[in-house]
Amino acid sequence: MQNVIGIDIGGSHITLSQVNPEERELEPSSYLRKHVDSHSDKENILSKWEIAIGELMENLDKKETIIGIAMPGPFDYEKGIALMLHGKFLDLYEVNIKKELAERLGISESQIYFINDAAAFLEGELFAGAVQGYHRVFGITLGTGLGTSFYKGDVATDEDLWNSPFRESYCEEYLATRWFVKRYKELTGEEIEGTKDLLDKPEDIQEQIFDEYADSLAEFIQKYVSYYDPEVIVIGGNITHAFPQYGPRLRRILERNDIDVEIKTSGIFEDAAILGAASYAIKKEKENSI
Repeated sequence: MQNVIGIDIGGSHITLSQVNPEERELEPSSYLRKHVDSHSDKENILSKWEIAIGELMENLDKKETIIGIAMPGPFDYEKGIALMLHGKFLDLYEVNIKKELAERLGISESQIYFINDAAAFLEGELFAGAVQGYHRVFGITLGTGLGTSFYKGDVATDEDLWNSPFRESYCEEYLATRWFVKRYKELTGEEIEGTKDLLDKPEDIQEQIFDEYADSLAEFIQKYVSYYDPEVIVIGGNITHAFPQYGPRLRRILERNDIDVEIKTSGIFEDAAILGAASYAIKKEKENSI
């Protein structure tokens, strides 16, 4: 049986696991999470990735293994070339990650598949999460950034709406964690790190901020997401843990504005990108074998 590995690469970590395709779940004993500094140099980053993946592959038949990797953009996902010019992984600019990893791991480049991290989240939810069996699905990830993806029967695609015009700025400025930090300081003069801290604050300030956030998310869905005519929207990311605080108002606003779409929250949260990357690799492998 073919071995399948799913990998989620973020700005501070690499998280990976072998995936059981039949059961659509992680193999718990194989789960690894390692710290990686995305601001480090090329060799340091690649060697950390190599060590983590090599550790997982140690007892696997290399020739019978495929690897799916969820990677933030900008990135040439087909060729495996990093194109980040700002923030993370700057020293990897124009480096062929697919070729580097294949050589270091002793496998073929054709065994490695890359997918955008937002699209991987949605692929994971379709494969093993909250939206299995749906045919038109819009995925939104709400955390340090805003991720958007769409699925209409083939593979999930990154819709890259984070910097689309919105009010006085762009979408991510109103929907990511930094909005909560900024708004709380405007109202109280105090600092929080995100929604987790906000949940420990007085109810009146919680209610005001979460209500404002629900208004923003509803406006975003009306302005951009409704264009895709999805049958369901699935929401993930750290801010989703506070969905009970802003979700009911969000649903009421959408209903009042005749936006008839089901909203679900992630069924697998942190595992979604790993499972989605693995699912994508399985799809591409089947496609290539035809």
